[in-house]
Amino acid sequence: MNARADLPPPRPTPDSGPGARPVERVLELMPHRSLTPKTARIFIASVAAPTVAVALMFTVQGFWPVLPFAGLEIGLLTWAVRASMRSGLERETITVTQDSVIIRHWDRRGVQSSVFPRHWSRVTLHAPPAALHPSRLILESSGRAREVGRFLTEDERRSLAVRLKQLVGNMNETPAL
Repeated sequence: MNARADLPPPRPTPDSGPGARPVERVLELMPHRSLTPKTARIFIASVAAPTVAVALMFTVQGFWPVLPFAGLEIGLLTWAVRASMRSGLERETITVTQDSVIIRHWDRRGVQSSVFPRHWSRVTLHAPPAALHPSRLILESSGRAREVGRFLTEDERRSLAVRLKQLVGNMNETPAL
């Protein structure tokens, strides 16, 4: 799974002994981005070098309008790569405790947090409205709803839905953590 939707070992608590049950589970979700800042610079340079070389060749032959368009192309490519890398900084943490489900979402606007009572929460995976649209994974309780895992692939979202249903349970049902 590209996004980390696996469960790390439960966090230790002061009152947990060797035979005590875990008190919370944490799911950390993040989008998969293969480019690092260094490889992004290498990628842009490897596209920009031949583009500028061809544009300069045409400029020397008298076709000078090609050069500004090459610069525009490189600028748009740089903008798109930077936007992709910024979206890769998005994170979600879902913490399931004995009493509550806490969702924290980090993005460029800051942190958004939602708390749901675990006993009254429901996990629903809504089918996509059209063939090429993504499904939606919703955690809802008491008339409030929160979508989680928007950046995950379909398979990862289905896997997360199964895992959350195991941890949260159905309404009026609280399974063991």
